[in-house]
Order: sequence, then structure tokens, then C-alpha cells
Amino acid sequence: MPDYGHDLLFGTFITPGADNPDRAVALAELTEAVGLDLATFQDHPYNPGFLDTWTLLSWVASRTQRLRVSANVLNLPMRPPAVLARAAASLDVLSKGRFELGLGAGAMWDGIEGMGGRRLTPGQGVQALREAVDILRGVWDTSTQTVFRQDGRYYTVPGMQRGPAPTHDIGIWLGAYKPKMLELTGAVADGWLPTLEYLRSPDRFAANRLIDEGAERAGRDPREIRRLLNLFQVDFTDNSRGFLQGPPEQWVEQLLPMVLDEGFSAFIIGRDDPRLIQTFAQEVAPALREAVARERASSGTPSGPVRPAAVIAQRLPGLDYDALPAPLAAHAVEPGDRDYERVRHSYIRRGSPALVLRPGDAGEVAEAIRYARGQGVPLSVRSGGHGISGRSTNDGGVLIDLSRLNQVTVLDRTRRLIRLEPGARWGEVAQALAPHGLAMSSGDYGDVGVGGLATTAGVGYLARKYGLTIDHVVAAEIVTADSRVLRVDADHHADLFWAVRGAGGNFGVVTALELEAYEVADVAVAQLTVDAGDTASLLTRWGALVEQAPRELSSFLSVFAGPTGPIAQVTLVYAGDDVEAAQDALTPFVDIGPILGQQAQLMPYAALVAPPHNRHHGQGLDDTRSGLLHHVTAEAATSMHTMMHSGDVSVLQIRSVGGAVNDVPPEATAYAHRSQNFSVLAATSPQQVAQLDKHWADLHAHLDGMYLSFETRTDPELLREAFPEPTLSRLRKLKAEYDPDNVFNRNFPIPPDRESAQAR
Repeated sequence: MPDYGHDLLFGTFITPGADNPDRAVALAELTEAVGLDLATFQDHPYNPGFLDTWTLLSWVASRTQRLRVSANVLNLPMRPPAVLARAAASLDVLSKGRFELGLGAGAMWDGIEGMGGRRLTPGQGVQALREAVDILRGVWDTSTQTVFRQDGRYYTVPGMQRGPAPTHDIGIWLGAYKPKMLELTGAVADGWLPTLEYLRSPDRFAANRLIDEGAERAGRDPREIRRLLNLFQVDFTDNSRGFLQGPPEQWVEQLLPMVLDEGFSAFIIGRDDPRLIQTFAQEVAPALREAVARERASSGTPSGPVRPAAVIAQRLPGLDYDALPAPLAAHAVEPGDRDYERVRHSYIRRGSPALVLRPGDAGEVAEAIRYARGQGVPLSVRSGGHGISGRSTNDGGVLIDLSRLNQVTVLDRTRRLIRLEPGARWGEVAQALAPHGLAMSSGDYGDVGVGGLATTAGVGYLARKYGLTIDHVVAAEIVTADSRVLRVDADHHADLFWAVRGAGGNFGVVTALELEAYEVADVAVAQLTVDAGDTASLLTRWGALVEQAPRELSSFLSVFAGPTGPIAQVTLVYAGDDVEAAQDALTPFVDIGPILGQQAQLMPYAALVAPPHNRHHGQGLDDTRSGLLHHVTAEAATSMHTMMHSGDVSVLQIRSVGGAVNDVPPEATAYAHRSQNFSVLAATSPQQVAQLDKHWADLHAHLDGMYLSFETRTDPELLREAFPEPTLSRLRKLKAEYDPDNVFNRNFPIPPDRESAQAR
């Protein structure tokens, strides 16, 4: 049997004993702590001595951060597949893509019948399992708009709504031993999960051959099926006592041919022994990985996942998919992959990239940039994909998706120093900081990604008190166009550090940020619904009150076109838990216009920006215009009044800035707008863009500058609004130094100053 080329996985098979539940959880936590990949648990619902496996899986997922979890294997007759599909997807979403589905046709039939399950013959079990896999995949396929139906012999689904969609492509690993089950594994499964000690007949080579034959009959490449193996009769001893009964180097020597000659790529040890788990992780796993990598390199064996033929058929011309480095290939998504619908679009824009790369660290980001540069196609970078400018996808190009770089770390509580990776969502950041009494102002929506906002500016609910998000960045890790990984701060590449804070998307891919957070726990929040029929008066009153308010108060006002006239939603946030001071600051706003509804409460900041984890499918506003105002003057308000009463504009939003934002000198960061008090956004549908532009031209006379993340136009003449001189000239010189080929040209592309580069 060949080496199928999969990346290696190492894990544990833990007894879910009900007599000592803390031990099972502790062993799972140890599995993660020592660096193993996977914790699995047997599933015998009829055994009162065991914890319920599904409950345990959920609990362990919540107690860990990186570890994958799976049953080994779930007892299908006790887990109805339609319910199981929803439960599996939910756990995958809650664990951020860390659930895998080990599944079996059933055993211990007396116990199953005793709990009301149906006894099946081996042949019936195979058919029932096939029907269950179809249901699982059908429920997870939310790209199909129709309800899911199946008229099966063992499982019937008259009609159910699909979803939720899992966060990642959940692997279905079948526990199989008999020929029909092995053939089914090859036909429909993602993995084979047997126990070595049970592989008596057929032997391992014959079993693998049956899986391969089943795959080929189903039109699949046999390499698509991962081969996993449970190992129970194992121990570490000073001297050899048999197979996997000896020192770690003997384990490596004996497992290596199982990878290279038999195709196994995942090894799971079934001993509840902390010493054995630690030795397996620290002395066997890394040595075996190194040995396999060495042998694969010398033999030319490709590494990484194998694409089904149906996926390969959908590859777009002009891209060398086979040249993709193995670490990137393991998480890459192509058209035709089941994950493609989840990653192709942004919140605003629909896209059809030829390849989506999901690197896991700065080194892989460097590899991704190097690969993309060699392809000659558009390159986009995405952190959260929510940006209103809609530039984090493309058609026919390469997309670097940073969602796997999503860690939030408190580095030093005394100094309030935190480290954020760009793929984290700001709502997740708020939740992670809340137990430490810290917060970071970051927009108004918890699903926004860290990377885009924290390299542009960051106008948030706490901005007037604490300033922009970029004002708290003290260091960044960035991968530049030539694939260098640089740490930039006030003392290292200070010029690039300046540029990252306001124009970071033009200079590389930021893979980590260090920021100084601030002490915020609870905030006072008021929500007002206001009749905006007299839009001009509402805006001028609101604007004047915001400027008069204490810095603790920030406010966002949105005006929506309604069937009977404009309606306004006003959010007021007081940065602190002093109820009396908050009431004094909030009360004047009830006089801004006819109040249709109001509510106010004290809440944790994390609750205000909780992430909804919406799925992105290009559902947002298509065309937006952005600008900055010094004051909401009568003239500016009249222009916006006309705009909202024209029927041509869907929404107008004004966000307060000023306060601490304007304490920072204009030259301190690449975001130079430090005298304005308001940021304005207007949006409409594509059919009404021409009308929007006419209204915007009237308002433009009152504007000074632009917040570029809210602007969908990319006309070169707009650069000076986003980057007024001398900022733009300085950026162009730095662009010539760090990205002379304009690789990063999707986010208001700044042309390099080539004369400056030649002069150097």
C-alpha cells in the first residue's frame, strides 16, 4: 500500500468514566497541553459507567482552545442522523472548527435494544450508515437553497431546513472492519478509524485494498480517505518487549513503515496514562513527523490533502495548483470543495477566487505571498471579511484568508498589554479581555475582523474617550511583499510602523498586533429610535450635543429610508459605570427629536459587541461613500436631509470621533485626520449609484477627508482625501521601499514613488 500523503495526526483515546469525570477531562486537557492534535472518546450510551459521550465532547471543547475532538466512534443507532447533523455542526461552530465525526454502524445490540434502538443485521447496518452519511452531508450543505429530503429504508427525512453550516469541513471517519463496511468507507467517508488489535480478518493490507477499490468504484481517488489507527497495547519501556513496547525511538522505527507502506497518517493511543501521553507527544510525534517528511522529500511523495476528481475538474486555468506548498495545501480551498461557499464571499461582496489559502502562522503567510506572486493573478487579503469597502475577495485570483490566525492573548495585565492575531473578531477580543477588566474600542459590530480595522483606524464606541484603535498599537508583526517577517515598533522599522497604523493594507499582511488596552468593564448604553422626518434639525441637534458631551460619551446615528419617511437609530455609549454621570450625559439626547422608542442599561462592553458569527454571502451594502466632517453645520445637515428624503439613498450613518482621537498629532500615524469630529457614510443599491453621487457631490463641499474603509470607490484622485499631504508623499516613498511592485494593491492602492526609489 502506498503512502497517501496526509499530514500526520496524533491523539488520545480516553475512557469516559463516570466514576471520575475530572480525570477524563484532565487527560483531554493534557492532550492539548503536550501538543497532540486530537482527543477521542468511546461511545456506549447503554453503559451507565460512562459519561454521555456527546456531553463530554462539548465540555472538553469548551475547556480547550486548539484540540480537535471526536467520538471513537459514535453509536449511530442511538444518534438519529438528522439530529446528529445539527448537533455536529453546532459543536463545530462553537469550537471554531475543532470537531470531527467518528461514526460506527453499531455494536452491543442487546444494550442498544434495551434503550429502544433497533437491532440490525450487518448488511442492514451498512445500508443504514450509508443513508446517515447522506443525511449528514445534506443537512450541512447550506449552499443548496431547497429543503433537505430523503426517503430511506432506515432513515426518512420528509423535509427539513438545512444548516447550520459547520465552521470547517467536518471529517466523517468510519469505524469499519468487514468487507462491505470497508467498501462503504472508500465510497463515502473521509477517513477509516479502526483499532489495531481488532484488525484480524481481513488484515490491514487487504482492508486498505478494499477501501481503495470502493473509492475507485465511486469515482474517487483512494488518497482522499485518511487512514487512522487506534493503538491500545502500547507502552514505553527501556528495552524492547514487542510491537510499540519499547523506547520512543523503537516506536518511531515501527510506526514509520505504517505511514510509508500502509498509508496510515493518524495514531491514537488508548491508554489513560499521563506519562505515556506526554512521552508520545514529546518524543514520538515530532520524531515521526521529521522521519516521514524526510522520506517523502527523498521519494517525491506529495503531502497534503487529495482533491476529489470533481474538485480538480473545477480548477480555473492560469493557476498552478500543484505548485502549492504542502503546509498551505492542507488548509487550502478550491472551487468545488465543500468549504468553498463559506470562504469565497465577503460580508459585502460576492466573489469567486480561484484559490483560498488559510495560513496558520506568519511563516505560512510568507509562503502564501511567495506562491501568489508567482501566479500573476489578483491577490486579496482577508481578516474578518466584514469590511464595507468589500475588497477582501476577488474573481479568479488568490485570497489569503487569515481566519486561522485568531488568538487573543493578555501578555501583561499590569501594563494592559495584549496580543491580537488578525483573524480574531472584535467581539471575541472583547469576550477574552472582559475577565481581565480590559477593553479595546473597535467599531460597532462584533464580527468585524481585527486585521482590517486595526490597520486602518478603528472608529468605535469608546473612541472619544480612548481614541482610535491604531492609537493603542505599540508593535506589529508584518509579512512584506518579499516575504520577510518583520517586527515593527517605535524602535524597529519605525517608518513601516508609522505606515501600518492607517495604511497597513498597502504594505504587507499583518499577522499579529500588540496593543495597550484600557480599564473598562461595564458601560452605560442607550438606544433611541427617532422620527427623522425633520432630518436636518435632528442631525444638527445631535451633532451639537455630541460635541458638548463629556469625552466618556460616544455616539453613532443611523438614518434609514422608511415607507413613511426616514427613521433614525441613535446609539449612545458612556465609557464607564458611574450611573449618575452617565445619566447626566445621556439625558439631553431625548430632546433631539420625536422619540419613538428608548431603552438604557448598564452592560459589560463585551455584551455590547458580542459576535453573531454571521455567514458571509455578499449580503451587505453594495456602494458606499465616506467622508469626515468638522461639525454638523446647518448647511451639511440640509444636504444630508435632501439626500435622505430623495429616495435614492438607503442609509446614512454618522459616527462621532473627536475627543481623544484629536489629541494625537496628524503626523503621528498614517491616519492623519485629527481635527474632525464626525465620520459620515452613505450607501445605496447599484441601480442608484449615479443619484447617490449627485447628492454626495453636494455634501462633499462640507467634508474634509475620508475614512477609507467605508468607501467603495478606488479612484486615484480619492487618495488625497484618505491621505492628505504630506502623508501621501511619505507613504509613496515607503511603498517604493517595501512594495515597489505594488503587490498589495487592493486597498486604495498607493503608487510607489519610483523616482525616490531610484534616487536611493
